[in-house]
Amino acid sequence: MRYDGLTQAQVDERVKKHQINITSDDISKTKKEIIREHTLTYFNFVNIVLGLFVLSTGQIKNMTFLMVVIVNTVIGIVQELKVKETIDKLSIVTAKHAVAFRDGKKQTINTNEIVMDDILYIEVGDQISTDCKVIESHGLELNESLLTGETKPVRKNEGDELLAGTFVSAGTGVAQVIRVGNDNYSSTIVTQAKDKNLASSIMRDTIERIIFILSIIIIPIGFLLFKAQYAANPTWSAAIVKTVGGVVGMIPEGLVLLTSLSFVIGVGRLARKKALVQQMEAIEALARVDELCLDKTGTITTGQLEVRYLIPLGSYTPNMLKKLLGTYVYASDDENATQRALKAYFAQNEDYHKIDEIPFSSDRKYRVITFKELGSFALGAPDYLARDDEELMSQVEEYAQEGMRVLLLAKCDINDDHETISNVQKAAMIVISDIIKEDAMDTFKFFEDAKVSIRVLSGDNPVTVARVCTLAGVQDADHYIDASTLPDDIDEMAKVIGDCHVFGRVKPEQKQLIVKALQKQKHIVGMVGDGVNDVLAIKDADCGIAMANGADAAKQAAHIVLIDSNFSSMKEIVEEGRTIIANIEKVSSLYLTKTIYSTMLSLIFGAIGLVYPFTPFQLSLISAFAIGIPSFFITLQKNPNVVSEGFLKHVMHIAFPCALAVVTHVMFMLLLKSFFKLDNIDYVTYCFLVTNFIAYIVVYKVSKPFTIINVIVLICTFTLSNGIIYRFPNLVDILPYTKIHLFWFVCMIILSILYVHVYTTAVDSWPFKMHNIRMKIRGVLRR
Repeated sequence: MRYDGLTQAQVDERVKKHQINITSDDISKTKKEIIREHTLTYFNFVNIVLGLFVLSTGQIKNMTFLMVVIVNTVIGIVQELKVKETIDKLSIVTAKHAVAFRDGKKQTINTNEIVMDDILYIEVGDQISTDCKVIESHGLELNESLLTGETKPVRKNEGDELLAGTFVSAGTGVAQVIRVGNDNYSSTIVTQAKDKNLASSIMRDTIERIIFILSIIIIPIGFLLFKAQYAANPTWSAAIVKTVGGVVGMIPEGLVLLTSLSFVIGVGRLARKKALVQQMEAIEALARVDELCLDKTGTITTGQLEVRYLIPLGSYTPNMLKKLLGTYVYASDDENATQRALKAYFAQNEDYHKIDEIPFSSDRKYRVITFKELGSFALGAPDYLARDDEELMSQVEEYAQEGMRVLLLAKCDINDDHETISNVQKAAMIVISDIIKEDAMDTFKFFEDAKVSIRVLSGDNPVTVARVCTLAGVQDADHYIDASTLPDDIDEMAKVIGDCHVFGRVKPEQKQLIVKALQKQKHIVGMVGDGVNDVLAIKDADCGIAMANGADAAKQAAHIVLIDSNFSSMKEIVEEGRTIIANIEKVSSLYLTKTIYSTMLSLIFGAIGLVYPFTPFQLSLISAFAIGIPSFFITLQKNPNVVSEGFLKHVMHIAFPCALAVVTHVMFMLLLKSFFKLDNIDYVTYCFLVTNFIAYIVVYKVSKPFTIINVIVLICTFTLSNGIIYRFPNLVDILPYTKIHLFWFVCMIILSILYVHVYTTAVDSWPFKMHNIRMKIRGVLRR
């Protein structure tokens, strides 16, 4: 097929008229979007308002919490801009392309360079990028499921329209562009078709709900606390400062930044490992995956095949078959691993002439070509062409047991519907073998140790696939099933697939159903694929992963694209993802500890009408040295041995006991103040010093397992913060260390350690009660 297509002058003319397929599929955000997302936030607005209130009092030192906000914002912007640069470079590798005829030759162009009237060449695996009309079809079939929900391929002939968002499942063709950009048929449907599911993110959902609840309660609690402080404090300025001290403590000003920054840094790290993250939350989904579904080809095997044997059947001789197949395999425009193996084995022969064809499809599992001189021949899966031939199927089974697969060549008649065949007469068996990747066994051993269950979904014979998987080291590969026997109902499938780890004869829609069935069993499911038949499953998986050398449709549907198209690189990617998420969970405890005790104390002191013990400067000191600096270093550390155990569970385990210890200590000091008639400065001093100490208990807990960096950070931040307290007590609004009663201070420190120990033990010892508490908290967060 040869077409002149548009000239460059015609292309330039259409570009000037804006008849170009401009899309908005950029992977990374713009610089303006990055700056806006980091600056124009609800809590930044709240902090600025609180800062203006403090400014009105003239106590500039208590505005230091704004410095934390500014520094956090700047760091977030700088880091994300750096990662954007990396992503933009990598995204060129995975940009969607099209093949157009221009100036009399084929040219590969980006899809957003297509113009009106372009002549496009399309083949299996291509996603239709803009509306076209077919001008030449060679068995062209399209899967329009991403638009219509119907998975059955639709045959396309000359004059038929091809809609943007669909993809080619069989055959090849040439089409002329009839609409571009926003003029495409139902652009909203196209957008929906290109959109993948959001990657599963427990952390994102939980943090968003926490922030939502805080954004609602912070205003009424602030008013309640101000009313109490205004009545209890001698001056307006003192009431403002104390109120701001309570409200600022409730704001986890670094938590949202920390989470997004960690994801951004993770995207940069994974990019350096040749993994392009198209949705940041996919990092968490990947870290939590406990069921990984994958195709055999390109993951376990190299994707290359070789013909091992040609076995004549019936009256056909080897020479007759080689001539026939030498014409047959070159008579189709399809280009895949099987075709390449056949072409490598059979020399091209031009003695026969093709006059008709039924193209291969995943439903039929065979192709039919009609020759003028010989009639019609089908080539495909034996169990679809001659499943009732027990002798033949026994031979096929023997080869399958050795990990090889068989193609059957058969003489046949084409029925009137031009979709089915009859009078099948076997002519030859072609035995083909896969080539297993050298690093496959190490990769699957890693996933076994990481407690990730592998499910292999293949269109090949289940026995063959099981044998290949066994040789590659897939655990429980002997538990296999023929997918043609699986039910279509998700609930029924969930009951059947429990122990099955290898699925053969899987259709594309069945891959999707298997993913959904595993999700119904509360698993976090990852799907790795590279072909058109993997698109539906990739799209619905919690984390969809595609190969860069795979079909455009698969890359579009995926959350992560492996730039080097190497499945073994998943080891480093999963380790990196788990490290990132585990670190976020750990340091989130630093922020949420302060949020929990500040919220509880603000409510208590607002209700009882007494002076709030902390000032904004005191809490800023804790935020800077016992939260901000440690969290930054912990987030950047690499610790692939840490396995994520659930965001809310981690918060309950560390943050809640330590926050409750702070509240207990403050209330205990309030009782001592009343009983011993302590001065307010004594009360504030002991409250702040012990709260600061408990903050470092949290740092100690989240720093495990200790590294040299962790130890240095813990010692330095503790020394620096206490150095400031010792050197500038008036700045901190507490007594100098020389006026503190050492005995009572040591007793309070010991008591604080005891509080933390008791509450932590309670959380660990009451699993059912704490589980119920967590469930109730989740219920509140969902509402």
